[in-house]
Amino acid sequence: MGKYMRNDSGLAPGSEPLRIGIVKGFDISPVSETFILAHAELLSSQSAIVDGVFPRLNGHSILGDSLIARTLRTIRKKVLVGSQVKDQDAAYAKFIKTWKPDAILAEYGTSGVAVMGACKRYDVPLVVHFHGYDASRKNVLKEFSHSYRQMFRQAAAIVAVSRLMQRQLIAMGAPDNKVHYNSYGVDCTRFASGRPGRSACTFLAVGRLVDKKAPYLTLLAFQQVVKQCPDAKLIIVGDGPLRSACCDLVRGLHLTEHVEMVGAKSHGEVQALMQSSRAFVQHSVRALDGDCEGTPVAIIEASASGLPVVATRHAGIPDVVIEGSSGYLVDECDVDGMAAYMLRLARDPSLAEQMGIQGRRIVEERFSIEKSIGALREIINNSISQARKSLAS
Repeated sequence: MGKYMRNDSGLAPGSEPLRIGIVKGFDISPVSETFILAHAELLSSQSAIVDGVFPRLNGHSILGDSLIARTLRTIRKKVLVGSQVKDQDAAYAKFIKTWKPDAILAEYGTSGVAVMGACKRYDVPLVVHFHGYDASRKNVLKEFSHSYRQMFRQAAAIVAVSRLMQRQLIAMGAPDNKVHYNSYGVDCTRFASGRPGRSACTFLAVGRLVDKKAPYLTLLAFQQVVKQCPDAKLIIVGDGPLRSACCDLVRGLHLTEHVEMVGAKSHGEVQALMQSSRAFVQHSVRALDGDCEGTPVAIIEASASGLPVVATRHAGIPDVVIEGSSGYLVDECDVDGMAAYMLRLARDPSLAEQMGIQGRRIVEERFSIEKSIGALREIINNSISQARKSLAS
């Protein structure tokens, strides 16, 4: 069943577990993939994931896996404009007709667009779960502007993972009564509360080395810290297209004795690093292409581990980090402000300890996996109930 304990509350009153079809795209981040799998495992014992450019169920193409079928689809895709969209629609329609889901949960707005026609054809309520780039990246918003408006009208519910995303979706035309805020959650039992006040002066950053994470700005802030705290250390976990540039910057700033770029690590290894760090740092920004975070899961995990957080007022971060209580926030690109707060925590271990305790409490109360899944399940259940009432009237 996986690493989560299922609470099979995905039940309609007096009936069998609800059948929830989960539709996801093919180009998703590992973090989002983790939560999509959690949705499949925890929402209901009757869940199925449909994924891929040519939609697949249980690893098999819905429209057929034979060589002839695959060859024809490939030829159609290359020769006929719009054939891929038609094939996707046909696959989703076949899935809905044969599997008979009570609702479709589309992971990402773009997946919602792809499946909305089939949902409408078979009167299946559609719940669309936005995650990040699908609500912010300029080329996506331009390409899907018309389709999104159609989807907003049809969808039974729309889920945003941050308060800012909720406001953005409403500004894009989504009815405010349909847009629900529901952040990611973590299994707090998997994150022991550390003792940052007793840890060495080590700052930890975890995430893909991409523009919206702006690791180079974290490095510039840390350079200021080292000038006043020569024993300070920064560990950067993650890989990505900016890795080479960041390595060059470390050398250029003469930080090779203070910065470790350790690449990608397992969940267990990251948890161990959180247990031995003073604070978690992340300088997220809006990238030039518009790409933004949803709510960074690493920040929730850091707080669950009892670490204070120094980050930016970006996307869902202010939903998780309470300024002055569980961490500090600065405006995007405010390198000096970030450095000043890092220095404060470097010099005051007891403050780091107190903030870490508050962060753990906030996550336990507001950002547990149980709370996140329970809220999503309620959104889906209400959507199904409303759809059934409409069909009965």
